[in-house]
Amino acid sequence: MNGKNKTDSIRDFLPFGGKGAKFMRVTHRYLGYFMAGIMTVYAISGVLLVYRDTDLLKKDKFHDKVIAKNLNEKDLGKELKIKNFEVTKTENDILHFKGGTYNSITGQAKYSKKELPFVLDKMTKLHKSASKDKLGGLNILFGVSLFFFVVSSFWMFNPKSKAFRRGMIFAVVGFLVSIILLII
Repeated sequence: MNGKNKTDSIRDFLPFGGKGAKFMRVTHRYLGYFMAGIMTVYAISGVLLVYRDTDLLKKDKFHDKVIAKNLNEKDLGKELKIKNFEVTKTENDILHFKGGTYNSITGQAKYSKKELPFVLDKMTKLHKSASKDKLGGLNILFGVSLFFFVVSSFWMFNPKSKAFRRGMIFAVVGFLVSIILLII
């Protein structure tokens, strides 16, 4: 048996020992390096999304386009993708709203809207993508990878070590804090 006894070969396949632990640590390491760039994008866009109800880093962008004619207020707001859209005044066939106008006869819409710079806007869309979007697969990869990091982190230390026991306490506290914040 090349100097190994039967106990050593069994230990190799136990969840926290031998080859199983080495596989988890190595996979955790290289998947972590691979995911570092993606996690950076998600971290930045996540912080930006917290402030999406403010004008943080947003600039006015002017739009002049022709859309469908004779839209009502609700449909116009949807078409222009303006939240809390409200017509403030109507003169003849011109609807006035905060930041712009819409001619219901010609379909001409002229308005300004606060938007994030191009790159930041694309980053935040990454967070909001659905399964049908082209970025849906990346979101799934990211979520599965994060879950793997959670599970594999328990193989980073020997379960009998002080670091592992402290880590378990922090893991339980982190779980409880997130549950409490969801409830309140």
